[in-house]
Amino acid sequence: MIVIGGGLAGLAAGVALAESGWRVRLFEQRPFLGGRATSYVLPDGEHVDNCQHVTLGCCTNLDDFYRRVGSADKIKFFDRLVFLDPQGRRGEMQAGMLPAPFHMIGSFAKFAPLALKDKVSIARAMLAILWAGGHPSEVDEPGGISMFEWLRRQRQTKGAIERFWRIVLVSALDEELDKTDACFGIDVFWKAFLSNHTGYRMGVPAVPLAELYDGCKTFMEGKGGEVQYRSPVRSLRIENSAINGVKFDNEREESADAYIFAVPHTAFAELLPPATRDSDMVFRNLQNLKDAPITGVHFWFDREVTSEPFITLLDTTTQWVFNKTALNARPATSENGKNVTNGQYLQLVISASYSLLQKPRQEIIDLCLRELRQALPAARDANLVKATVIKETAATFSPEPGVDRWRPKQETSIRKLFLAGDWTATGWPATMEGAVRSGYLAAEAVLRVAGAPKKFLKRDLGADGLVSLWVRV
Repeated sequence: MIVIGGGLAGLAAGVALAESGWRVRLFEQRPFLGGRATSYVLPDGEHVDNCQHVTLGCCTNLDDFYRRVGSADKIKFFDRLVFLDPQGRRGEMQAGMLPAPFHMIGSFAKFAPLALKDKVSIARAMLAILWAGGHPSEVDEPGGISMFEWLRRQRQTKGAIERFWRIVLVSALDEELDKTDACFGIDVFWKAFLSNHTGYRMGVPAVPLAELYDGCKTFMEGKGGEVQYRSPVRSLRIENSAINGVKFDNEREESADAYIFAVPHTAFAELLPPATRDSDMVFRNLQNLKDAPITGVHFWFDREVTSEPFITLLDTTTQWVFNKTALNARPATSENGKNVTNGQYLQLVISASYSLLQKPRQEIIDLCLRELRQALPAARDANLVKATVIKETAATFSPEPGVDRWRPKQETSIRKLFLAGDWTATGWPATMEGAVRSGYLAAEAVLRVAGAPKKFLKRDLGADGLVSLWVRV
């Protein structure tokens, strides 16, 4: 078994198949595992995630994957979400004692950044999602409708859209509301906030992202497999509608009984021979998948500027602020690599960051620093020791209306060739949960074709509380 790509999708597929007795050989072009959800070390020794990734209580397959590879204890879960607006008003979302779907009512009622009319309109839309069991019929229109259009039909106020729906969904789906299929946006609120008391709980890695995958290599090698770094695939050998080999540098070729390609959709399309790509509509449709960017801004201060593990900022370019010093329990460092006493390292995240792509690094730093000092008074007197900006121009695929019609299944028309990646047909948008689901589905497809079917995919988090009395999930 050959797996191409050491991101979450490839790792999930490789671990599942190794567990099933297959000898897995995984090839990754970079010198580390994790793909877009990884970290690296700066010259001064500081560990930096390429972008902050989180999980939610409703991400059942990601949770299963972490347990399989021994990383479950490296995730910290939090029950409280904190929001700050430029006027200094603070809001918190936290489940209370009431059963789902009423568990958030207490904190929602006291949510200061929202006016009463905003809360009434949000409640109305939430009831529409609830009574439809998470799937309002209007989202099934041909080609889909955007989340913004669905909210407009629900008569949402401007404040509700900007300070509630947008801040949650742009962060979760990495796309603006008018470019997001309503089915994905509604699904986020159904699975994370309505159907289950714990679905919203946010899990944040307590270690640099790369350390989450240490157990994957050990697991596959322990089952007789191997992981090879710095091994980019250059071409495929396809004969008689079957893949019979993959070529690497220096004309080295490797073959196997089955192949899973867990690479970005653009990279896979480029590897396909033009005749193969043009003759299969599924492969041709890959060109319809678009990319969305994420920008991460990293600040190291000479003192603590917040005690919160993470904060959501409203009405700003900056969306999330993660207190990496508290989350990772690593001391901040100065330019020469020495520890800074009482220093603090923050990571800021801007999803769907189209407006930042052409901006120079210093302009982005200045913008985010102004916003951070406006939100956190303690940051105004703190010295910024160093800063860096990481732009992921193709961080995820864009969940635009109707995008599911372009997403391929894991089993392809080419014999022995399977696909994994959050861009494949998973039922989820571009998330770490979606990536793991794709890997499990690819492993299931391999075993099904081999005549030894096995299930890896875990069911979605079930409804609980009062929701379970009238909705079956």
